[in-house]
Amino acid sequence: MGGAVEEAGPGSLLVVRRRFPRRHLHGSQPLATARDMPADGMGLLARTAAPAPDSRRLLYLDTETTGLAGGTGTYAFLVGAGFFSGDEFEVRQYFMRDLDEEPALLAALETLFQRFDGFVTYNGTGFDLPLLETRFVLARRRWPGERFHLDLLPLARRLWGGRLGDCRLGTVERHVLGFARVDDVPGAVIPSVYFEYLRRKRPGELPRVFDHNRHDVLSLAALCGWAAAAVNRAPEADLEAGALAGLGRLWEARDPERGAACYRMALARGLRSPGRERLLLRLAWREKRCARWDEARWLLEAATHVPEGFDHRPWEEIAKIHEHRRLDFPTAHAVVLEALVRAHAHGASDRVLGSLSHRLARLAHRLERPAALPSRDLVPVQLN
Repeated sequence: MGGAVEEAGPGSLLVVRRRFPRRHLHGSQPLATARDMPADGMGLLARTAAPAPDSRRLLYLDTETTGLAGGTGTYAFLVGAGFFSGDEFEVRQYFMRDLDEEPALLAALETLFQRFDGFVTYNGTGFDLPLLETRFVLARRRWPGERFHLDLLPLARRLWGGRLGDCRLGTVERHVLGFARVDDVPGAVIPSVYFEYLRRKRPGELPRVFDHNRHDVLSLAALCGWAAAAVNRAPEADLEAGALAGLGRLWEARDPERGAACYRMALARGLRSPGRERLLLRLAWREKRCARWDEARWLLEAATHVPEGFDHRPWEEIAKIHEHRRLDFPTAHAVVLEALVRAHAHGASDRVLGSLSHRLARLAHRLERPAALPSRDLVPVQLN
């Protein structure tokens, strides 16, 4: 494996160390981008108001385990940890040659964790960190506790969930980083590779597992740097529409103007349905909060033009603007009537039909004429 046996706490284990210059390209992305990330950008990516640590005090962490279900019977037999050391990025891989080497692995990790102020993982919230914490607790070792954690999986889902077939790390790194693995071992078979090694005490496919784990750690650093740079460039970043929409959701709570600018740029770049309609609604509600009723109505009307399906929300909001802000009861009545036609045609739920019918009855009362259920041959209202 190109490593060495090292003493750690009560025993020893195999440690493989590799160093990469910070100019190293992982796919098309230099590792250096992750070395100098601004703290506010990292906080935005992690969706936390807590102060983010210096980017050089982040530990990029990935585990290979004896099972994918977690629980007290699951071991992390290989732990890859990456960090910046001077002008280099070091990847350390801690490997248990047998299950009785877990105390040494945990001792080595405990010492390593003390040097850093935060973790970067991919699905670490749901798997890696809870698993390691369980192993620490069972071994009566002190888990680091609450500290900064950037899990890149929720970020990937926010940016590319609507465009990629899945958001596995391998898929994202091909799409975003331009990195394609060669002869990679699938994650689902890694536990069986380790058990085969334990039975035969021969490396077998283990070198491919180490390569897989090392690429995971490098992808964490490269993807983190890419995301931080994209956040800081938004909305001017040269990104496809779906990623811009995801960046807008990140910025919306902290800087609404910048978030809205990302949304508008995503629409200008041809965001497709249903994301297009969701963004139009978000922008319309923002205009309503600012009492810009004409701008809100224009966005809502654009949101009614759905290629297929039906969403009652923009129709109801348009009717409210006509009824309450413009005091144009006939137009509000016509909008709700057309919405009911479309709702019936698309098999809307009883709740939606009931809400629209209630609004139609109230508008009919205000117009002093009886309400009637819509017929199929009604002429659609023309939204201006």
